Amino acid sequence: MNQIDATALARARYNRAARFYNIVDALSDGMFETGRQKLWHHVKGEILEVGVGTGKNFPYYPQDGRVVGIDFAERMLARARERARELGTRVILREGDVQHLDFADNTFDTAVASCVFCSVPDPVQGLRELNRVVKPDGKILLLEHMRINQPLVGRIMDWLNPFVVRLWGANINRRTIENVKKAGLEIETLENMDPMRMVKFIIARPNKTALA
Repeated sequence: MNQIDATALARARYNRAARFYNIVDALSDGMFETGRQKLWHHVKGEILEVGVGTGKNFPYYPQDGRVVGIDFAERMLARARERARELGTRVILREGDVQHLDFADNTFDTAVASCVFCSVPDPVQGLRELNRVVKPDGKILLLEHMRINQPLVGRIMDWLNPFVVRLWGANINRRTIENVKKAGLEIETLENMDPMRMVKFIIARPNKTALA
């Protein structure tokens, strides 16, 4: 399946899930709450949140932040707009695909993604786009779940992954650290957020030479 078809399929899955996304996602809120706080503690300047979804991160936005939030699923964005109105969150919400960002080079000081690169069809391309649009002295902040690096558990996740993707749209066996490196980003901080080492908080810096 090519990237265009894979993106259309992923978009359709998240549009379908938009109605009940918050209910299901609430089951994992405890696991990610500390990570979300860490994520938004490190933001500065002009901020891009990719995969804004239904606005799960809105309560953590800095009060004086200037944030653009994008998502490729219009129904998820509709939920995010409702949530922004309810919370009084200052954010510019736009439809967009992290694999093909329509922003100029070096636009943002910070890019943020939480539980996004598990579902991007071409995660390396998406990370390269963040490398492009973030300023050379900026930061790319990621809170992502990924394949557990244990032989038995990892194989089970590999086996279950096709079923989870069809049901929910997210891959549970992505090797996101390797993808960050393939995209040419420089990892500054890597922190495990749970005992199983499935959820990780990553601070990366752009590497403009990787874009050449």
